[in-house]
Amino acid sequence: MADFYDILGVSKSASANEIKRAYRKIAMKFHPDRNPDNKEAEKKFKEAAEAYSVLSDDSKKRQYDQFGHSAYNNMGGQSGFNSMNMDDIFNQFGDIFGGNNPFESFFGGGRASARSRAGADLKVKINVSYKEIVNGGEKKIKIKKMKPADGLTFITCSMCGGAGQVTKVTNSFLGQMRSSSICPQCKGYGKQPKSIPSGANKDGMISVEETLKIKIPSGVEDGNYMTLDGQGSEDLNGKAGDLYVFFEEENHEHFSRYGNDVLLQIVLGYSQAVFGDKIDIPTIDGTAKLKVPSGIQPGQILRVKGKGFPMMGSSRRGDQLVKIQIDVPSKMNRDEKKSIEKLLKIQKNKEIKFQRFED
Repeated sequence: MADFYDILGVSKSASANEIKRAYRKIAMKFHPDRNPDNKEAEKKFKEAAEAYSVLSDDSKKRQYDQFGHSAYNNMGGQSGFNSMNMDDIFNQFGDIFGGNNPFESFFGGGRASARSRAGADLKVKINVSYKEIVNGGEKKIKIKKMKPADGLTFITCSMCGGAGQVTKVTNSFLGQMRSSSICPQCKGYGKQPKSIPSGANKDGMISVEETLKIKIPSGVEDGNYMTLDGQGSEDLNGKAGDLYVFFEEENHEHFSRYGNDVLLQIVLGYSQAVFGDKIDIPTIDGTAKLKVPSGIQPGQILRVKGKGFPMMGSSRRGDQLVKIQIDVPSKMNRDEKKSIEKLLKIQKNKEIKFQRFED
């Protein structure tokens, strides 16, 4: 078991304010709202809470300084906080950041209490084409979510008496510890279904399918998402969570994307590179004329302004970047060979250039 002072990163001579500041910093870093489904972060959060519970209490701190962890070993190595859930810790240290609601000033009102919960949030992915990104649009999606069954009636929870929480008192050499946690029988609602309607699960909930129209914002990027408030699953009280819609770009046959710019590579014939040309190139919403200057080099990039993706919330657009490659023929007919041989005789006397290879 790690030393409590080491867990909080303070010395034994640290003041009460220093201990509080150290715990506050660690709790912020490993708070479960910042580290969802992270067991290692939850472990560190609990360790910090346990250390603070001892070192912030003068009496417990004196006992710990005298006996260390030996008393824990005598108790079979059981740490009180390891057996507590996160709500226990929030209830016990709810005023560490000021106010009755834990972490209130940093997490927008803190964790929901047993009486102010909502149904589960839902996530869905939508594939969008480059054309839809340019023009915007609308798509229909189907989602499955949970809601209370019709005709569902309730009775008061027999375990918590409608409080939604149960209180547990444990004794240790550090003194008596009182903790509250969400009632395991009613899951914090303070009520239970009186009877289960046909087709509902054991909690009185049914699965329903809904069709929603999703507006695709012009200029949306891969990984962008929008939140639809109240479109998630409902809880027993009929209060719904939210729906998170994530956008994923479909691969395009010719184009790729870099921010608001469109990337395209074209392969020119040797004569086009030497003499230059005017060519039609595809764009994400049509075609455009591209002037290829004479003597263009492989790897050179030409820019077609205003043919990229629109910027969200603006009428401006990015550009289309065209990377040039040269097609060096591996097979030629007789006339082509004669032409190239003449060029070779002219260039043969030119000095060959040697250059440093750059990554």
